[in-house]
Amino acid sequence: MANKPSDALLWETPAGEENYKTSGQLRKSFYEERLAALQEELVKLQYWVHHHGLRVLIIFEGRGSAGKGGVIKRIGERTSPRIVRTEALPKPTEREQTQWYFQRYIPLLPSGGEIVLFDRSWYNRSNVEWVMDFCTEDQHQEFLRTCPEFERMLVRSGIVLLKYWFSISYEEQERRFQARNEEPLKRWKLSDMDLEEHRLYTRYSMAKDTTFQFTDIKQAPWYVVPSDDKRRARLNCISHILSQIPYEDVVPEPIEIPQREDAAYIRPPMREQTFVPQLY
Repeated sequence: MANKPSDALLWETPAGEENYKTSGQLRKSFYEERLAALQEELVKLQYWVHHHGLRVLIIFEGRGSAGKGGVIKRIGERTSPRIVRTEALPKPTEREQTQWYFQRYIPLLPSGGEIVLFDRSWYNRSNVEWVMDFCTEDQHQEFLRTCPEFERMLVRSGIVLLKYWFSISYEEQERRFQARNEEPLKRWKLSDMDLEEHRLYTRYSMAKDTTFQFTDIKQAPWYVVPSDDKRRARLNCISHILSQIPYEDVVPEPIEIPQREDAAYIRPPMREQTFVPQLY
């Protein structure tokens, strides 16, 4: 792996016992400190990817409320959306349903200098669609046969492919669903699909196990992220991403900000503009 800045040791060092609560969860102060350090490294990584024209695809999968969206949000907080792009496709249209299954994902793959984050992916076929009976058994079996070859093609083409499965227990998923249900401003996060998935928790476990059996391949292995503790899941996942892509600090030096050019121009009176009410 390429040499990293010396301060990288800050986020590579495991947390001490004093940084955990008696419940086993990370303390907020420690979490925020480590997250800031990791986000700084992500900025360095994006510069490296852009500078060298790398193509990086990161897939996030898991049950509803497992924490996929949370880690994606933290990755994107300080990085450029022009380099680090998130994709979350809705259900396929009638036209897309007639296409080769992988077809609608291909235009979203990273070009040179891009990192693309898939908030769910083509694995909808072997997980959500199979659990909810949205696909036939033949379609499910065809996916399991072709997906490994498809991903090997991506890797051979030079794409860096990382796959993360966020693993949440039945009890923690229920707790999060209850919390969303009790909070009016978060109730929109609780869909009918989430409720049905929770009811079919065991069937979803079967789907995940079958998916891993066929698609946990050497060229693109699955990495499981225990996510009952959201803070630990975010730090562990981001740390692992950084460890999988060799990079160096190529952040540009500060630039000189140009001064305004003088010009013979008189602006219209400000009273002619309409301003928003100054409530604050």
